[in-house]
Amino acid sequence: MIGNVFRRLRRERGITLRELAELAQVSVPYLSEIERGRKEPSSEILAAICRALDLELTDLLAEVQFDLATAVRSTLPLRLQTSSIRVTESAPQRTISSPGAYSTSAQAFALVA
Repeated sequence: MIGNVFRRLRRERGITLRELAELAQVSVPYLSEIERGRKEPSSEILAAICRALDLELTDLLAEVQFDLATAVRSTLPLRLQTSSIRVTESAPQRTISSPGAYSTSAQAFALVA
Protein backbone atom coordinates (compact mmCIF):
# COMPACT_ATOMS: atom_id res chain seq x y z
CA MET A 1 0.00 0.00 0.00
CA ILE A 2 2.91 2.35 0.71
CA GLY A 3 4.19 1.87 -2.82
CA ASN A 4 0.78 2.74 -4.24
CA VAL A 5 0.76 5.97 -2.24
CA PHE A 6 4.28 6.86 -3.42
CA ARG A 7 3.32 6.20 -7.04
CA ARG A 8 0.10 8.24 -6.78
CA LEU A 9 1.82 11.19 -5.12
CA ARG A 10 4.72 11.08 -7.58
CA ARG A 11 2.34 11.15 -10.53
CA GLU A 12 0.18 13.90 -8.98
CA ARG A 13 3.31 16.03 -8.65
CA GLY A 14 4.43 15.32 -12.20
CA ILE A 15 7.68 13.65 -11.15
CA THR A 16 9.10 10.76 -13.19
CA LEU A 17 10.31 7.58 -11.54
CA ARG A 18 13.88 8.48 -12.52
CA GLU A 19 13.59 11.99 -11.05
CA LEU A 20 12.24 10.69 -7.75
CA ALA A 21 14.92 8.02 -7.59
CA GLU A 22 17.61 10.67 -8.08
CA LEU A 23 16.08 12.98 -5.46
CA ALA A 24 15.80 10.13 -2.94
CA GLN A 25 19.19 8.68 -3.93
CA VAL A 26 17.63 5.27 -4.60
CA SER A 27 18.08 3.18 -7.72
CA VAL A 28 15.31 3.34 -10.30
CA PRO A 29 14.72 -0.44 -10.28
CA TYR A 30 14.52 -0.50 -6.47
CA LEU A 31 12.06 2.41 -6.39
CA SER A 32 9.99 0.70 -9.06
CA GLU A 33 9.89 -2.47 -6.95
CA ILE A 34 8.76 -0.42 -3.93
CA GLU A 35 5.98 1.23 -5.94
CA ARG A 36 4.78 -2.15 -7.18
CA GLY A 37 4.78 -3.58 -3.66
CA ARG A 38 7.50 -6.13 -4.35
CA LYS A 39 10.04 -4.65 -1.94
CA GLU A 40 9.56 -3.46 1.62
CA PRO A 41 11.75 -0.41 2.11
CA SER A 42 13.70 0.26 5.29
CA SER A 43 12.82 3.24 7.46
CA GLU A 44 15.80 5.12 5.98
CA ILE A 45 14.56 4.57 2.43
CA LEU A 46 11.02 5.59 3.43
CA ALA A 47 12.41 8.77 4.96
CA ALA A 48 14.48 9.51 1.84
CA ILE A 49 11.50 9.07 -0.49
CA CYS A 50 9.30 11.17 1.79
CA ARG A 51 11.93 13.95 1.80
CA ALA A 52 12.14 13.78 -2.00
CA LEU A 53 8.36 14.14 -2.22
CA ASP A 54 8.36 16.89 0.45
CA LEU A 55 6.11 14.67 2.52
CA GLU A 56 6.03 14.15 6.27
CA LEU A 57 6.08 10.53 7.39
CA THR A 58 2.86 11.14 9.33
CA ASP A 59 1.20 12.35 6.12
CA LEU A 60 2.39 9.21 4.31
CA LEU A 61 0.85 7.04 7.02
CA ALA A 62 -2.39 9.04 6.89
CA GLU A 63 -2.54 8.48 3.11
CA VAL A 64 -1.95 4.75 3.60
CA GLN A 65 -4.63 4.61 6.28
CA PHE A 66 -7.12 6.36 3.98
CA ASP A 67 -6.32 4.01 1.08
CA LEU A 68 -6.69 0.97 3.33
CA ALA A 69 -10.03 2.18 4.66
CA THR A 70 -11.23 2.89 1.12
CA ALA A 71 -10.13 -0.56 -0.06
CA VAL A 72 -11.93 -2.27 2.81
CA ARG A 73 -15.14 -0.29 2.22
CA SER A 74 -15.11 -1.10 -1.49
CA THR A 75 -14.89 -4.84 -0.82
CA LEU A 76 -17.69 -5.00 1.75
CA PRO A 77 -21.02 -6.21 0.37
CA LEU A 78 -23.64 -3.54 0.68
CA ARG A 79 -26.94 -5.31 0.89
CA LEU A 80 -29.68 -5.22 3.43
CA GLN A 81 -31.38 -8.51 4.00
CA THR A 82 -34.87 -8.29 5.43
CA SER A 83 -37.58 -10.85 5.63
CA SER A 84 -40.35 -8.29 5.47
CA ILE A 85 -41.41 -4.73 6.02
CA ARG A 86 -44.03 -4.41 8.71
CA VAL A 87 -46.51 -1.53 8.82
CA THR A 88 -47.95 -0.84 12.24
CA GLU A 89 -50.69 1.51 13.31
CA SER A 90 -49.80 3.95 16.04
CA ALA A 91 -51.52 6.82 17.75
CA PRO A 92 -51.50 9.95 15.61
CA GLN A 93 -48.80 12.41 16.55
CA ARG A 94 -48.87 16.08 15.83
CA THR A 95 -45.87 17.66 14.21
CA ILE A 96 -45.52 21.34 13.51
CA SER A 97 -44.31 22.05 10.00
CA SER A 98 -44.92 25.80 10.16
CA PRO A 99 -46.73 28.15 12.56
CA GLY A 100 -50.40 27.24 12.66
CA ALA A 101 -50.02 24.16 10.42
CA TYR A 102 -50.13 20.66 11.86
CA SER A 103 -49.91 17.24 10.30
CA THR A 104 -50.59 13.82 11.74
CA SER A 105 -49.10 10.47 11.02
CA ALA A 106 -50.71 7.18 12.00
CA GLN A 107 -48.40 4.70 10.31
CA ALA A 108 -44.93 3.48 11.21
CA PHE A 109 -42.67 1.32 9.11
CA ALA A 110 -40.17 -1.18 10.46
CA LEU A 111 -37.66 -3.37 8.69
CA VAL A 112 -37.70 -6.85 10.12
CA ALA A 113 -34.50 -8.82 9.74
